[in-house]
Amino acid sequence: MWQCLIIEDDRDNARYLANGLTELGHLVSVCGDGASGLENAMKDKWDIIILDRILPNHVDGLAILSALRVVGKKTPVLVLSALSAVDDRVDGLRAGGDDYLVKPFSFSELVARLDALIRRTRPDLDVKQLRIADLTINVATQKVQRAERTISLQPQEFRLLMYLMLNAHRIVTRTMLLETIWGYSFDPQSNVIDVQVSRLRRKIDFISTTPLIHTIRGVGYTLSDRQESTSESAEE
Repeated sequence: MWQCLIIEDDRDNARYLANGLTELGHLVSVCGDGASGLENAMKDKWDIIILDRILPNHVDGLAILSALRVVGKKTPVLVLSALSAVDDRVDGLRAGGDDYLVKPFSFSELVARLDALIRRTRPDLDVKQLRIADLTINVATQKVQRAERTISLQPQEFRLLMYLMLNAHRIVTRTMLLETIWGYSFDPQSNVIDVQVSRLRRKIDFISTTPLIHTIRGVGYTLSDRQESTSESAEE
């Protein structure tokens, strides 16, 4: 699983991309204009970026790409554009793009290209299984087990657990969860996070005497089997 930023102003296309990648278990955020796209692309949390070229207010996505490279951001970028001429593709690659795919496109080809970029730049993400203590996730089959007992999770619960495991032993803030799991760029002033974490905790920690999901009061959550992490946490 990897974290992907989509900078695309076409809502239907952005929704199609986001839904497809989310169904594959990836974490996706969408920006519909150049300004918010550049602001979010500057963050270090992305494993890959899908970038449209023709954005609102006459913004060329290549300007965003060039700005990223100027400040030293090395996040792999796949340019996805209806501009199909050879010169357009060459411009995209010379501006710092790692790949260039022309619209209309095959979703399976897009995923294959993204996977190839991830393998090349983040080999640590090309893992088949994640493990913390006696909790394991088979990334390919999305099978979750604890103490060799299979745990059934809803899609959003699975994404939440994957995100916590990828950030194991580190604090994950509520803002990080809102942006990454729920796609909010603002606080909806609801208890959606508390409810989902509580449900996940019941499924993961109920079958063991050793809790793994911990609440860091006023901050967020952490998934850890280390004693120092649990000493700072308070269970809900």
